[in-house]
Amino acid sequence: MVLLGWAVDIRGKISTSKKPGPSLAVVSAVMMEADTGKWLYTSNGKEALPPASMSKMMTETLILDSIQSGELAWDDTIAASAYAAQVGGAGMELTEGQRVSVKELFDAMAIHSANDAAVALAENIAGSETEFVKRMNQKAQEIGLSDDTYFANATGLSSTDIESYATAAADGDTVMTAEDVALLARYLIETHPEILKITKKATASAESEPDLLKTTNEMLPGQRFGTKGNDGLKTGYTKQAGYCFTGTTIIDGRRYITVVMGASTPEARFEETKKLLDYAKESL
Repeated sequence: MVLLGWAVDIRGKISTSKKPGPSLAVVSAVMMEADTGKWLYTSNGKEALPPASMSKMMTETLILDSIQSGELAWDDTIAASAYAAQVGGAGMELTEGQRVSVKELFDAMAIHSANDAAVALAENIAGSETEFVKRMNQKAQEIGLSDDTYFANATGLSSTDIESYATAAADGDTVMTAEDVALLARYLIETHPEILKITKKATASAESEPDLLKTTNEMLPGQRFGTKGNDGLKTGYTKQAGYCFTGTTIIDGRRYITVVMGASTPEARFEETKKLLDYAKESL
């Protein structure tokens, strides 16, 4: 259901908007004004769906928490496990036993959506991906995400993609509501604003990969769907999730967080996001 012409803040206050919201070719979508927390658009925003790699924003949050607390340092090195080296999907081509800095792993995860980097970081900080998942769900409760959101692994991959690995957390699948994805994005940006210095980059480097690891965010200026003011945040794709995107964009000094889930093509997730941003401009 689309709330046409409504703006709803986190506490439930509703204010009117002059123009109806756009009709989007996605399963669910929301748009929030980050500074105020107002929902400017929501369509099926409370439906729990697979978020794919957008769930890595929680992995990023926990790693940045550990950096902030001193538990980890950017120049610490981590040895990749067999699971990290073999996990499928986007990656930085880690080999088992290879030692890589936390900084290099984090950048590959945040910019290129590298699954091997996410697993290596999760296993290092918690001892196993299963223990890391417990931290993910505990953090979700701490920051006020709904009970409809559940984290099952560090990457956002489907359980069928990782169940063959003995050390993988493959008990169930990650699901999130679009509203919770936006709330997580807002928390990440506000608590660790340095994330935007990373996600605004077009590439990440990795010694294990001869070519630069390209961003998956094609809305960054200079990319195919380049949009002025966009500086993040996270894409996602699995067969079950479809194509997803959490974006954050500054328009006329205001930061907006957009989430689209279940687009049918990689291009559509950015095209539909542009419709949300056009709506934000029209509503100013």
